[in-house]
Amino acid sequence: MKVPDIPLGDRVISEDSPPLIIAEMSGNHNQSLERALEMVDAAADAGAHALKLQTYTADTITLDSKHPSFLIDDPESLWHGRYLYELYQEAFTPWEWHARIFEHAKSRGMVAFSSPFDETAVDFLESLEVPAYKIASFENNHIPLLKKVAGTGKPVILSTGASALSEIGIAIETLRASGCTDIVVLQCTSTYPASPENSNVATIPALAAMFRCHAGLSDHTMGLGVATAATALGARVIEKHFTLARADGGVDSDFSLEPAELKSLVEETRRAFLSIGEVTFAIDDTESTSREHKRSIYVSRDIAKGEKFDSNNIKIVRPGLGLPPARWDQIIGRHATCDLQAGTPLEWDQVAG
Repeated sequence: MKVPDIPLGDRVISEDSPPLIIAEMSGNHNQSLERALEMVDAAADAGAHALKLQTYTADTITLDSKHPSFLIDDPESLWHGRYLYELYQEAFTPWEWHARIFEHAKSRGMVAFSSPFDETAVDFLESLEVPAYKIASFENNHIPLLKKVAGTGKPVILSTGASALSEIGIAIETLRASGCTDIVVLQCTSTYPASPENSNVATIPALAAMFRCHAGLSDHTMGLGVATAATALGARVIEKHFTLARADGGVDSDFSLEPAELKSLVEETRRAFLSIGEVTFAIDDTESTSREHKRSIYVSRDIAKGEKFDSNNIKIVRPGLGLPPARWDQIIGRHATCDLQAGTPLEWDQVAG
């Protein structure tokens, strides 16, 4: 059954359209509004279809506590040794910037929306008339938030990182029961950066079939290969973090795309989508002239009328204007019906029965 299209501003998420490419700004503005607006321009110039922010403050997402449980102690983490509150103070996007960033993104032809991290963020984003909401992986078990977002009636893009299938099911059931009819579920691996080996993009069509919705990828890997593979497997949304330059630093810069890479992402996922086509074993119309470059049977030296055909006077060569090579055994030993010059493509009426 075809999943209905989802209008998203002047864009659409559809089985018949290339994936919607979302440029995730996150905290890579480095607390500079000027840089944030430069990022909007860079994303637009790269061809991104949507720009996404994150709407929270340190106080709406965690506690200002030095209790050990608030310390990031994973030695593999980009943020090892930091307390959550101070990290989010550095990473958050000031709410007073949102309107200007959204307006600029829309003026550049992009859909602009955000990930709210609590109910007050939803109220704020509603005041800005966002066209959709994103639920981050670590918030997809926040049932009151899901109900609040679903109550707006707007499309929801739901990430599934670090989530059991049962948790994904509860989140989607909650959204639908609370009024959300348009859902996109994103395969996501919540490691930063993620690796191709743990991306499991084969899950994407399974999610789409299981939950009867569009599916896509929230991609934390470096490079374009994972997103391109996801597109071939049916991803209709691709979300990637981006930055002006990884060398500039930023909380997410290590796994973010630079503008030239974002441009390549847009181009390569579109190429991947266009290449899918349909199952066919017919010769494509565009190949009709190419068939002339296949092999066929040609006269390789002058042949007199009545002379036998053998491997000394006919040959299988390019181009493909003579009899097909599959007829070779039927021709060997038969006689020429007329004189033939070397270089002549052999035809049936030149072969005696």
